[in-house]
Amino acid sequence: MQLWVGLGNPGPQYAMHRHNIGFMAVDAIAEVHGFSPSAKKFQGWVQEGRIGGQKLLLLKPATFMNDSGRAVRAAMDFYKLEPQAVTLFYDELDLAPFRVKVKQGGGAAGHNGIRSTIAHIGEDFRRVRLGIGHPGHKDRVTGYVLGNFAKAEIEDLTDLLGAVAAEAGWLAEGQDARFMSDVAVRMAR
Repeated sequence: MQLWVGLGNPGPQYAMHRHNIGFMAVDAIAEVHGFSPSAKKFQGWVQEGRIGGQKLLLLKPATFMNDSGRAVRAAMDFYKLEPQAVTLFYDELDLAPFRVKVKQGGGAAGHNGIRSTIAHIGEDFRRVRLGIGHPGHKDRVTGYVLGNFAKAEIEDLTDLLGAVAAEAGWLAEGQDARFMSDVAVRMAR
């Protein structure tokens, strides 16, 4: 079993924030691949399903971004999973808007959801970094990530989420390079 976690903040007021693109990604995956209805568990909302031959649990922590690691740890403990079975989907300031990069391990790079997860499970988990771009100056970062996507960005956002969901089978199989390549091809159309 794999645990795929979308990072974000709970509540309708945060739904379209750039910081919530991780929630949006797991919602798209659940919809495209016919996952179970959402259930409250592990200090968050979970959905179960399969992509190809892989059994997956999707988790959206209800703990707010800064404490996401508690929900991740609770689900891991219940299913007796190692950090290598965990994939986090989250917003990445240092990546151009609507670009995707996957990496294994590493630091938090200033992301509080990643920092919390590292504190609870260590660094050895896979990260799907979803680019949101940088506002240009560090003083504008908080307002930017906690702001909604602009209307002009919605079509690109929808395309990205659709591409991530459509190509998720490659992630499930551990084919990270193929996933990134195929998402990039879809985004270039």
